[in-house]
Amino acid sequence: MVTSGLTPVITEYWDVADLSTLDGYRRLGGYQGLAAALRMSPDDVITRVKDSGLRGRGGAGFPTGMKWGFVPQGDNKPHYLVVNADESEPGACKDIPIMMANPHALLEGVIIASYAIRANHAFIYIRGEVPQAIRRVARAVAQAQQAGLLGRNIQGSGFDLEVVVHAGAGAYICGEETALLDSLEGYRGQPRLKPPFPAVAGLYASPTVINNVETIANIPYIIERGTDWFRQFGTEKSPGFKVFAVSGHVNRPGIYEAPLGITMRELLDYAGGMRDGAPVKFWLPGGSSVPLLTAEHLDTPLTYEDMAAAGTMLGTGTPMLFDPTVSVVKAVTRWLEFYKHESCGKCTPCREGTYWITGLLEKFEHGAGAEAELDTIADLCGQIAGRSFCALGDAAATPYPAAMKYFRDEFVAATHTPVDETFDPVASYVFAGVGAGAR
Repeated sequence: MVTSGLTPVITEYWDVADLSTLDGYRRLGGYQGLAAALRMSPDDVITRVKDSGLRGRGGAGFPTGMKWGFVPQGDNKPHYLVVNADESEPGACKDIPIMMANPHALLEGVIIASYAIRANHAFIYIRGEVPQAIRRVARAVAQAQQAGLLGRNIQGSGFDLEVVVHAGAGAYICGEETALLDSLEGYRGQPRLKPPFPAVAGLYASPTVINNVETIANIPYIIERGTDWFRQFGTEKSPGFKVFAVSGHVNRPGIYEAPLGITMRELLDYAGGMRDGAPVKFWLPGGSSVPLLTAEHLDTPLTYEDMAAAGTMLGTGTPMLFDPTVSVVKAVTRWLEFYKHESCGKCTPCREGTYWITGLLEKFEHGAGAEAELDTIADLCGQIAGRSFCALGDAAATPYPAAMKYFRDEFVAATHTPVDETFDPVASYVFAGVGAGAR
């Protein structure tokens, strides 16, 4: 198993000026995976993806082939493929660069995945705040259509596919798969209660597969080069490679494609180390929705299972590193302000919980918290986690417990009152500048 060193696959030709064009992509071997897939049966394509062990790169890490296999066949309903390109997790920046640099890899994966699940319509839902990516992908779709790679009877296979590039309106909640489906249908983006799951009743109440951009971009390489090739990278439970987007207080923030199982310490070396030679104070493996870790975890392999054992998640695989100049109290407060702002308001735990937690954290940010309120915040997080319609509530309940685990002293230092002082919620809201009337 290869678990060290850079392994450019999706990013291999990003320095080629015309890679984003059909001619440039084909010159470098593009669409050979599609040709191979069309010579296989749809079920054989699904089996190959299952055997590869590819796990979703959007954060959850669910086995991709298994998800495809959930789609019922012979049900006389239209099937849909939806690509979640609404990348908006704080710290995440990998899907947009993929669409900008190599949109045809994404599109080739879309065609193969649609063929496998017997879908004749696919949607690529892109965050509306990145018009350059929308234009780049739309141009790739137009080029593929003109070349006979989309439309009716693709390459003489009898398979038809229409691909629609859809621009979202910039709501973080639409990164949640069922809220994305509501948005696609023209409704306000709010999560649906599950079950039923999208594979059974998704877009327009029909079977739907929803995959992340990076997940789909892996598909052409797996189909063309085989499962043994793919499994030579990574670990047994987390096979393959990953597009890591390293950011924060590093000398060379950027995209580094490496096998799963690489350590954060090695990735940090590729990123030029910490700026000014500062030590790592804390870091997050995959966006602000996952619990933070400290310097003692830098040698933990970046895999789904090892991150879980360390008490966090690999998430989007977009590590953020922070040096000692950063206040953990302020960082957690900013993340909670984001989640409060982006909560769709559909369910009470998330809508009310993020509001109360943020009001309390803002007191600590200004050195005016009460130590007793630390337990109150922990209790509020416990009331949100696992009780919301979607994972946004869980994400909002994640940063504080991890911060308290490693940096409780910073929160205690931000108090000004005895431990037994009674919490006054009205005073908290007034201090935070968000009185009841502002709700």
